[in-house]
Amino acid sequence: MKKLIFTVAFIGLIVAVKAQNLQLHYDFGEGRKMLTSTVEMFRPDKYGSTFFFVDMDYGSEQSGIDNGISLGYWEIARAFKWSETQKFMPRVEYNGGTMSVGGGVWIPIENCWLAGVERTWASADFSKILTLQANYKHIKDKEDAAFQLTAVWTVQMAQGKLTFTGFADFWKEGMDWTFNGEADTDFRFLTEPQLWYNPCKNFSFGTEIELSNNFVGDEFAVKPTLAVKYTF
Repeated sequence: MKKLIFTVAFIGLIVAVKAQNLQLHYDFGEGRKMLTSTVEMFRPDKYGSTFFFVDMDYGSEQSGIDNGISLGYWEIARAFKWSETQKFMPRVEYNGGTMSVGGGVWIPIENCWLAGVERTWASADFSKILTLQANYKHIKDKEDAAFQLTAVWTVQMAQGKLTFTGFADFWKEGMDWTFNGEADTDFRFLTEPQLWYNPCKNFSFGTEIELSNNFVGDEFAVKPTLAVKYTF
């Protein structure tokens, strides 16, 4: 009976979390005025789950690029399970990329490796899902022993017509915004809540609001987008 209940619940989770989607955002924040595409996949299986996304920015006022890609960034993560009653899942993650800072100068987004644990809670009908993660974080040539805390959520409302989803990251990473050889901050924060209206099964439109502190510059920033999404 426990196995049957677990199987039904796991199938429900797969149905509730739409597995693959393509998003196109227009960012009208100050100095940006650009398009960003996101390819995203989340796929649970009987041994855990795999998640990845790839972001590409198509020019921006800040980068000075108006014909081509000004940023490429991706993350991939795998969580592991081996028991039907397992509450905490070990996980590993990689992220990295490259970006233009204007004037023909490109800088790497450092290779990061993370390892930790995560736990997921879901309502009986899977209309509300929350995952919390705690990770050790290694940033190559920068931070040997950092950490990252992450929350990821999905809330379905109005019989599935509205979806509130997003993530929040808080992590340790020294940043020298004034280029004087000393860190101006040791911690960074980023959250990107999204609100989608779903007129049909595959198509959605909505908004994302990026809220950050010490993420791009030593300041708190708000960067809204208008977006469309196609779910495969």
